[in-house]
Amino acid sequence: METPVLSLLLFAFVATITPGPNNVMVAASAARHGLRATVPHMAGIAVGFAAMIALVGLGLGEVILRAPAVAAVLRMLALGWLLVLAWRIARAGAPGEGQAGPPLGFFGAAAFQWVNPKAWLMAVSANAVFILPDRPLGPQFALVALVFLVLCPPCVLPWAMFGSGAARLLHSPARLRAFNWVMAVLLVVSMLPVAFE
Repeated sequence: METPVLSLLLFAFVATITPGPNNVMVAASAARHGLRATVPHMAGIAVGFAAMIALVGLGLGEVILRAPAVAAVLRMLALGWLLVLAWRIARAGAPGEGQAGPPLGFFGAAAFQWVNPKAWLMAVSANAVFILPDRPLGPQFALVALVFLVLCPPCVLPWAMFGSGAARLLHSPARLRAFNWVMAVLLVVSMLPVAFE
């Protein structure tokens, strides 16, 4: 039996377009910095997550799953970092107001995948479901990583467009700050299932 490509495509689509830290951060970045400035962030998510899928498939995920203490420490670090990011999003001023930090960028977004609990769950799940042990592993890992690499940008783009559109609609600094707080709360809420598992 070959890897069920249609099922893999559907899984990758649903996993990447649904709310999570990456999508919320992309929306907030596009609202703050604009769509064009957020493109490197989006590319970093796609490449970073594809690399993560491949490395998890090659055994890194298994090592972490077999060491519950390491997994627990990684989870706590990831949740802590996400809380810091949520606070930074909530406290961001309107464009042109105060000291604006640069957008996350390609390398920051790629590295962020390693502390993103949703990314870990997706990577482990994708490899567990779509890698068949009785087939050559290399081509299967490549296929799973390639599917996520290709599907990620079009699935993240609506979130960036939402953020960019929200910035245009929210003319007053107070409304944009309210939007930032909503994005920060959504980021925290997206992590509740991981925090309480």
